[in-house]
Amino acid sequence: MPWSNQSGGGGPWGQRGGSGGGKSPWGSGGPQGNGNPPDLEDILRRGQDRLKDFIPGGGSMGGKGIILIVLGAIAIWLLTGFYTVRPNEVGINMIFGKYSSSSGEGLRYNYPYPIGRVIKPDVTRQQRVEVGYRSTATGQGRPRDVIEESLMLTADENIVDIDFDAVWQINPARPQDYVFNLQNPDGTIKSVAESAMREVIGRRNIQAILTTEQASIATEVRQIMQEALDAYGAGVLINVVQLQAARPPSEVQQAFFDVNAAQQDAVRVQNEASAYASRIVPEARGEAARTVQQAEAYREQSVADATGQAARFSQVYEEYRKAPDVSRERIFLETMERVFGSVDKIIVDQNGQGVVPFLPLTQGQSQPPQSQNNTNQGATR
Repeated sequence: MPWSNQSGGGGPWGQRGGSGGGKSPWGSGGPQGNGNPPDLEDILRRGQDRLKDFIPGGGSMGGKGIILIVLGAIAIWLLTGFYTVRPNEVGINMIFGKYSSSSGEGLRYNYPYPIGRVIKPDVTRQQRVEVGYRSTATGQGRPRDVIEESLMLTADENIVDIDFDAVWQINPARPQDYVFNLQNPDGTIKSVAESAMREVIGRRNIQAILTTEQASIATEVRQIMQEALDAYGAGVLINVVQLQAARPPSEVQQAFFDVNAAQQDAVRVQNEASAYASRIVPEARGEAARTVQQAEAYREQSVADATGQAARFSQVYEEYRKAPDVSRERIFLETMERVFGSVDKIIVDQNGQGVVPFLPLTQGQSQPPQSQNNTNQGATR
């Protein structure tokens, strides 16, 4: 119940200075019963008495016991130097803050703290640096564009908006370089990546950047980044550079697309013309070659015929000079043979006796008389 400051109360601990039950928070009237604070020397003396109870011999072996305690403490301290390195880690051993060695996976040992220290970086974890944009924390939704990083100048004095990633990891062969030489790994790698990309973009035209050379750009940027980081002694491996977007600035994007469409139409028309020329020109060349060959063949034939006719005429002329009458008669007969050889002939008697029947000799030779056939059959029998 609530205490009362009446006679016999004396506050929550009773009557001060009373003989019966006046108490303070430390007991009856304080540690000594007079309301004074506790005696520190008494507390220390009691602590020493309790420590003697734990020492072997109850204090009779004072010096040896202290030595055993110190040796035990040293042994426990030395045992704290054992550590385990996981398969994805490399142990960086330091002594008084200076690098001493690296250790692989398994149970290892180094001097305990504060003499030694061990840092175990993860050398297999793939880390990503975003340049030109920032993705959302959940990975969903539209990323935020960082204009001061993404806008770059091309070789033909155009501006292109580039967003890309650089995927990196700690070099397992030189993890100490990463630990001691890089104070801000993400910031350093992002700066090197942006610088390398601006260098590569500055050597190319915008049309090639947006269409055909994105793979070569990523490869060249990765190579430049790796060379720069190796020169810094960063202890970092650049695994891949991925272009997320390559586009003209949003302010001129529509105009650029119109120009690009017009250029593509021009290229298409040129390709169609080239295809037509590739089809027509060989055909025209083949037709010309065929005409030339026909003309050459006709020329050779005509020359050969003329040469043969001239030779025949020369031979006939020589025979004519030897016997003019005979040659003239022969020429006349050969001419008549050529003229009347292929026409039907009717002979008219000049004495007026009428038409004389004409039996072609060729017809008589083609069909032998019946009597001759019978004679031949009888002879065969």
